[in-house]
Amino acid sequence: MLSEKIYTLRRKSGLSQEQLAEKIGVSRQSISKWEGGLSTPELDKLKALSECFQVTMDELTRDQTPDAVPEEEKQEKAPVTDSGSKTGILLCLIGSFCLILFGILMIVNPSAAGQVSESSMVTLNGTGILITLFVLLMLLGIALIFRKK
Repeated sequence: MLSEKIYTLRRKSGLSQEQLAEKIGVSRQSISKWEGGLSTPELDKLKALSECFQVTMDELTRDQTPDAVPEEEKQEKAPVTDSGSKTGILLCLIGSFCLILFGILMIVNPSAAGQVSESSMVTLNGTGILITLFVLLMLLGIALIFRKK
């Protein structure tokens, strides 16, 4: 991808985003957006980039990646997990834990299931309500984990 190439070539050249921006006449934020894949440089800026890095426009824009990025640079650009996924994982774990705990309670003390059912005012007995609640909690967690980013 172009964003990865710009990042890799800039790092290989030993330039900061600010230094590269000054060389080609754009803001540091533009470089950041290009490297993050949030925007694409215009044709004149692509030409300036290719001259700055001493590569052809074809080498800059084709879909092959340049030489491998050193391991410490990969760690610097590691993607951040969004909070929705973390919340989803947490909800799944809580739902699973509650289902397991409820199952153990029903095995150890079967009369507890009767007490839960008697305390429910809904036609669906209390045991069914708890199990449904825990499963819904897990499904909500799964939805948060796999939603479109």
